[in-house]
Amino acid sequence: MKTLIKDGTVVSASDSFVADVWIDGDKIVGMTHPSARATMPVGPDVTQIDAKGQYVIPGGIDCHTHMSLPFGGTTASDDFDTGTVAAAHGGTTTIVDFAIQSKGSSMRAGLDAWHAKAEGKAAIDYGFHMIMTEANPQTLAEMADMVREGVTSFKMFMAYPGVFLVDDQQIFRAMLRAGELGALITMHAEIGLPIDVLVQRALSEGHTAPVYHALTRPEVAEATGTERAIALAEMAKVPVYMVHLSAQRALARVMEARDRGLPTYAETCPQYLFLTEDHLRGEPGNEWKGAGYVATPPLRPKHHHDHLWRGLQNYDLQVVATDHCPFCMKDQKELGRGDFSKIPNGMPGVETRLHLLWEGVTMGKISMNRFVEITSTAPAKIFGMYGKKGTLAIGADADVVVWDPKKSKRLDQANLHMNVDYSPYEGHTVPGSPSHVLSRGEVVVKDDVWVAKAKQGRGQFLRRGTFGL
Repeated sequence: MKTLIKDGTVVSASDSFVADVWIDGDKIVGMTHPSARATMPVGPDVTQIDAKGQYVIPGGIDCHTHMSLPFGGTTASDDFDTGTVAAAHGGTTTIVDFAIQSKGSSMRAGLDAWHAKAEGKAAIDYGFHMIMTEANPQTLAEMADMVREGVTSFKMFMAYPGVFLVDDQQIFRAMLRAGELGALITMHAEIGLPIDVLVQRALSEGHTAPVYHALTRPEVAEATGTERAIALAEMAKVPVYMVHLSAQRALARVMEARDRGLPTYAETCPQYLFLTEDHLRGEPGNEWKGAGYVATPPLRPKHHHDHLWRGLQNYDLQVVATDHCPFCMKDQKELGRGDFSKIPNGMPGVETRLHLLWEGVTMGKISMNRFVEITSTAPAKIFGMYGKKGTLAIGADADVVVWDPKKSKRLDQANLHMNVDYSPYEGHTVPGSPSHVLSRGEVVVKDDVWVAKAKQGRGQFLRRGTFGL
């Protein structure tokens, strides 16, 4: 199977230029100036895609998703089938999801469980991080097994006591072990024990509405957790990566560390760039609508947006991922009616990430090259995929998106493919969309229609390399 994407403007993390992109099978095999076609006849066996007036970019990499995640008495509404199909419709061709080591169990059992969830279902390529709920001698030894399996990053939590929370000593031991293995520790840096006290006090005072999810998780809790995580990594002399950073004071801690030359990295998410705490308040007479915006960390007041955009501009934030973890309003979010602490935490976003960030390009917040970097190239480099993913280069996987800047899209639930009964961006129209999405050389989505012969099971497990920056 040969494909020619012709006359488009190739956009990488560093350059933009008009070129033809040649694909043979699942690999990129050449990039040439369009004028070269006069001496390179295109045979009838080559499928041609006209990209004139459009941008040709590497497929998006969402390095923070939660498909089929059991949480709060229910399970995320997208599985590896529906969630990866939705991702592809939005221009994302690789995800990195989170397997979970349950307390008292092994990492191997957790990894096997997530392989069973994904294998035969995923429509695009996928990898795994491993959530560590314990750092005891057994699990520390198992980290080497995970790295050999291509699971080269580990997530630890300062939040969710009794479920995910681990103490500083366990975090520190895991960081030391990760340093020996070349692995990367990623942190949910939000101090959970004081938050639980605030939650119980709010409920005892009769405050049950969704907005209290935000009011009981103040910015200082994230800033303090971020500072602690950076301090532990500095003591261990290892890199650290902050997931879903949402607030100005947490960003300031990352900036200070990076200014001192520490290998500190952080992602934010589209919801923290476009939505605010006010969405959690719902509407007059319908406070419950705010339940659709309950995620952790919570949405912040609007003034945080400018700080986060500046963090992306100044390279203090390296990645925009989604923390995609959708729950339907009906039957799932409703578990928290009358008690905001029981609302399943999470929002849909795997399909809308590139659309929203392209709007950031049109707003002058980021350049096209930075758009490619934060959505594809940087996550590929940080998480051991670069060269194969995250770039348009000879020998790389032909994960390619042809992006039409003139093709607007309204982000209503009816226009999206995520398996959830609402959209956080209902009524919001964005200024660009993919015209073609290729996964390993195969056109899987064309003009927002799935066109590949297969869906379930065409995605492959991605064995990632160790941290390389």
